[in-house]
Amino acid sequence: MNRRRLLTLLGLPLLGGAGYAGYASLRNPYYNGPVSDHFDGLRFHIPNITSDKSTGDLLKWQFDRNRQKWPERAPSAGQDKPPARVDGADLRVSYVGHASLLIQTHGVNILVDPVWSQRASPFRFAGPKRVNDPGIALTDLPPIDVVLISHNHYDHLDLATLSALSGNPRTRFLTPLGNDVIMRGHDSAIRAEAFDWDARVEVGRGVFVHFEPSYHWSARGLFDRRMALWSAFVIETPSGNIYHIADTGFADGAIFQQARDKHNGFRLAILPIGAYEPRWFMRDHHIDPDEAVRIFQICGAERALAHHWGTFQLTDEAIDEPPQRLTAALQREGIAASLFQTKRPGEVLELAVV
Repeated sequence: MNRRRLLTLLGLPLLGGAGYAGYASLRNPYYNGPVSDHFDGLRFHIPNITSDKSTGDLLKWQFDRNRQKWPERAPSAGQDKPPARVDGADLRVSYVGHASLLIQTHGVNILVDPVWSQRASPFRFAGPKRVNDPGIALTDLPPIDVVLISHNHYDHLDLATLSALSGNPRTRFLTPLGNDVIMRGHDSAIRAEAFDWDARVEVGRGVFVHFEPSYHWSARGLFDRRMALWSAFVIETPSGNIYHIADTGFADGAIFQQARDKHNGFRLAILPIGAYEPRWFMRDHHIDPDEAVRIFQICGAERALAHHWGTFQLTDEAIDEPPQRLTAALQREGIAASLFQTKRPGEVLELAVV
């Protein structure tokens, strides 16, 4: 059996080739730009941090794993039907599922990492399958002004969904460097715009999107590791900023303090809490609930919302372990559960101006 077939059967499409450090490509198919502190002319990297896993690490995890059983279906109670707009300073965040969210404030509709497909995989027949339906039906979405795509892993960049959203000529697709080529290569109607870390992009009505670093990586296959950039986002609004981290490790925690210093804290932080076991393999790229609470404290957010759990089984923890561990971590730190909430697909976080 060849390596590609083996990795597919092991479920590796969910991580876009994670763990395969034996890449040999000498050409970047997505991006050709100047060398910087996080781009060496071929691959992107996190300054002063090396976290690639070897093929041996990957196979050790796959053959020794203690994978908890998930239910085939874990449906939510209902679906959200969001309003056309949320004007003014009120903030409405609808949890679609996994890493997909609809953010509405100041009359701007922002969709983050939209995945409506049944699998987080390049294949229709294999790879992680969703256990609950998207919290908003695609046909119930309001007019989308901006789609933010954080990086190119299959549980975040879903080309079929992006094509479905591209019918509105006013929708902008904003993504880190290199991912625009992947999107347009699939469908030229996806009007993707690519930006580097530290970019600030105006999206209308006094709202801006900042591209910020995270401790993560990228790949769509076996030989393109770190050839497209990944990022967190800060959504700057007239009534406070939103810090959205798609995927990240914790590392030294420096970037979270830097985000606080740069943006003077946050009205809301949207932080991942799932896909973290086993820690020896995942800690460099995915935080666990305890680390999510630490980031909440470090970045100076008033409130937090959890995501990246409960829809696709990407790693080994049980489906309900992330929110349980989050509750325990908040209790240990003396933080009220209302300040860092979890939602099921179709549920909504609303923050009104007091």
